[in-house]
Amino acid sequence: MTLLLAASVIPPLFLLWKVYQMDQIEKEPPKLLLTIFILGMISTIPAGLLEMVGQAILVSILPEDFLANSFGTTVANLLMYLIVVGGAEELVKYLAMRIPTWRNREFNYVFDGVIYGVTSAAGFAALENILYVADTGLLTAGIRAWTAIPLHVTAGLFMGHYYGIAKAADRYGNIEVRNKMLRRSILIPMLIHGIYDFIATQNNEMFILLFYIYIIIVDIFAYRSLIKYARQDIAIN
Repeated sequence: MTLLLAASVIPPLFLLWKVYQMDQIEKEPPKLLLTIFILGMISTIPAGLLEMVGQAILVSILPEDFLANSFGTTVANLLMYLIVVGGAEELVKYLAMRIPTWRNREFNYVFDGVIYGVTSAAGFAALENILYVADTGLLTAGIRAWTAIPLHVTAGLFMGHYYGIAKAADRYGNIEVRNKMLRRSILIPMLIHGIYDFIATQNNEMFILLFYIYIIIVDIFAYRSLIKYARQDIAIN
């Protein structure tokens, strides 16, 4: 049991630590990050409830004859993962990040948003990983360490980036930019997450290849973006 727990928690904590090290100007207080991490873990509960409600609504909206053919099923799956699953999980992670930070005086650099977003995502991924690994074993831990965990952290990275810009815009009184960036901080992670889940659930050899190509492209882009965001960090006065 201890081995399973370690295999579940170490990958998201490792990625969180690597991103935390990129914050070269002013490190965020561990107590605040622990709060966000725990809220990220807890957010898996409302995410599951929202997904069940969203799936029920989606099925009730789409016509039965549309769902009866392969094209309709594919479209329904795409909507399910892009809007329902991606929307539910990224929304709760966003709230886990925002509630303890938006008015916190420690939120004084744009890159702080990246740290908060990744921390929330890592918390969510940690508990989700514990549940998956406890059910299916160590092999799942190894696979998810290279797939689902980086995906969650990547979504948190971009969520936090736009969240940090929104905070800066709010401080300067630019409400239009603030609202635009807050929308991006949810919609872009939804897109990244939804595409990943959709590709991963397709039983087709072409999609298996596409899945690994997608992971590699997203991971490279996320890493390059992380370096750029850290180097271009500015204070929120």
